[in-house]
Amino acid sequence: MLAKILGGTGRTLMTAGTLILLFVAYQLWGTGLQEAKSQAKLGDQFDQTLAEVAASTTTSTTTSTSTTVPGQTTPLRVVPAAEAPALPLPEIGDPVAKIEIPRIGITRTVVEGITIPQLARGPGHYPSSPLPGQKGNVAIAGHRTTYGQPFHNIDKLQPGDQILTTTVQGEFVYEVTGLEIVKPDAVEILEDQGDNRMTLIACHPKYSLKERIIAHAKLVGVPAPEIEGQAEARTAAVEAGSSDPFATPEASGSLDGGLSGAAVSKTPAILWGVVCALVWLITWLVQVILRRRVRAASDGRPSRPQRLLTWTPYLLGVPVFLVTLYVFFENFARLLPGNY
Repeated sequence: MLAKILGGTGRTLMTAGTLILLFVAYQLWGTGLQEAKSQAKLGDQFDQTLAEVAASTTTSTTTSTSTTVPGQTTPLRVVPAAEAPALPLPEIGDPVAKIEIPRIGITRTVVEGITIPQLARGPGHYPSSPLPGQKGNVAIAGHRTTYGQPFHNIDKLQPGDQILTTTVQGEFVYEVTGLEIVKPDAVEILEDQGDNRMTLIACHPKYSLKERIIAHAKLVGVPAPEIEGQAEARTAAVEAGSSDPFATPEASGSLDGGLSGAAVSKTPAILWGVVCALVWLITWLVQVILRRRVRAASDGRPSRPQRLLTWTPYLLGVPVFLVTLYVFFENFARLLPGNY
């Protein structure tokens, strides 16, 4: 009796440990598959937006700055603004810019918003801050260890490194001025500092939510003006905190903003957890039944082919189980606090 109890406890702990390790693997690598798929869609959407703007407006370079991209000899053209009475004003979930950081080897499409669903798609732009290339303090947050980890090596940035951005208003260059480690409630770094800068935000240290690492960069050249209606949209984003305390960093008192305030239904995670359990249970039962029949047919001395036959249910069941487990992890992860 004791042996059965110990055996059952051991198998339960091994199963739990395996599931935990699989969930960790999902967080570190599986989420990257989602981010890559989202980035492909965002990139196509942003390219289409650029093409539409180019077809409907003419760009005039009234003031330009030339700067050289590392590894290239051709200066990069920095366009302060496009001659147009109104340009597309991004909404939550829309791509707002392409960002390239040669030092750490990343190119990403930045999405509007810093909620959990948006940061799962790529770096997120704080709606209450100016758009890249504009006057003021442009704030962008990104994951460091999950969902493609776009800011994984942000700590390797050095003063003078370039951050290249493309928006509907043109191309812009920022030069890194330094790094800073702050607490998650240091929302003052999002405020206008009296210059034109970009503030990149990620967790610190890696695999921890204890602090935030901040990369500061200054705009090279003349900033672009705000898009028509943008001032009202930024004001609305800040005022949203009056009705939703987790809508903005300013309202929540945390750089994470809406990352941990929205409640998510537990039903999908529970249902997919049940499906996973049923798939594994059915697979195990079929294997047990088949094994008993093979033993009975062979008088308890099954041949090697017969023994291999008893494992065929796992060949079919395990792939199905892994697929359902992946979907379960997706839904379960939404129940956890957001992280960088």
